Amino acid sequence: MIPSRLPEPRLAKGTYLFMTYTIPELDTISRQLMSLDRPKKAKMLVVDDEPDNLDLLYRTFRRDFQVLKAESGVHALELLANEGEVAVIISDQRMPEMKGTEFLSRTVPQFPDTMRIILTGFTDVEDLVEAINSGQVYKYITKPWNPDELKAVVQRAAETYELLKQRTEELQRSQSQTALLYNIVRVTQESTSVEACLEPLATAFGKTFHADGCILQRVDGALASAQGIYSADGSIENWLAKDPLTQAAIATQQMQVAVDIPADSNLATAEHYSASGTQAHLIVPVVYREAILAVLSLQWKKPCTLREDELVLLHLSAQQVALAIACISR
Repeated sequence: MIPSRLPEPRLAKGTYLFMTYTIPELDTISRQLMSLDRPKKAKMLVVDDEPDNLDLLYRTFRRDFQVLKAESGVHALELLANEGEVAVIISDQRMPEMKGTEFLSRTVPQFPDTMRIILTGFTDVEDLVEAINSGQVYKYITKPWNPDELKAVVQRAAETYELLKQRTEELQRSQSQTALLYNIVRVTQESTSVEACLEPLATAFGKTFHADGCILQRVDGALASAQGIYSADGSIENWLAKDPLTQAAIATQQMQVAVDIPADSNLATAEHYSASGTQAHLIVPVVYREAILAVLSLQWKKPCTLREDELVLLHLSAQQVALAIACISR
């Protein structure tokens, strides 16, 4: 259960944050973090073998969406493979090589949340009914279409997509959080020494927060030799001893965050950040009864995009790690 109030925050001057938390401040911080990597427009894909229709669809939606164009189902599949998920697909039904319903059905396994709309000038009743019943098509529009009607349908489709993505992400977050807390308990029960628990805990945190690297290192007044390292690509090295955020975390017992290191004049010139390619660094002190036992370092090779619930989870999980280290040390 998340407590209604956590210790008051302290925000330092400059571009990185010195903080403990209350829920309102977490909300403000998470909005700042999320804004770094949020696309301005949702993506949509329009597919039609007639160039005039394709250009008309593009012009209709280019102000509100990042519009991708494809003149066939085959080309559209190639675009999706390169561009990734889109919010809405509008596809003509009658196209050479591949019908619109066939193309859309092939996008379902990889992109289940995408909203799919069929444009048809023919009475392909059986194809459309099958596609709609199987969840492959959100809506069909007959040609010639009414631009205002099509815009309204696409807007509702985009809103439905956002709702589905939100629910999917909430479920995934809940599963990840449960898995992390389970792993902390499991490692605590199975480890016979503090040193043995550090690497599996670092791995659990690194994977949960999709970090490129994670270091869990003991502190005994200063950084100790005992450490656990997780590296997504095997390239992470431990430079915490010369890192100013780590020093601040140990001195203040407060979480430190650098959300966009290349844009931070205080940190951009630090050799260990540039050499490792680290663009975001979050370091959490692991504190038990006002004594710092370890630090948890999460590193990303792109600007940080953590949400409020992730910050709360980090805070509470660090407390669980502190309890685990204290129990194993006895």
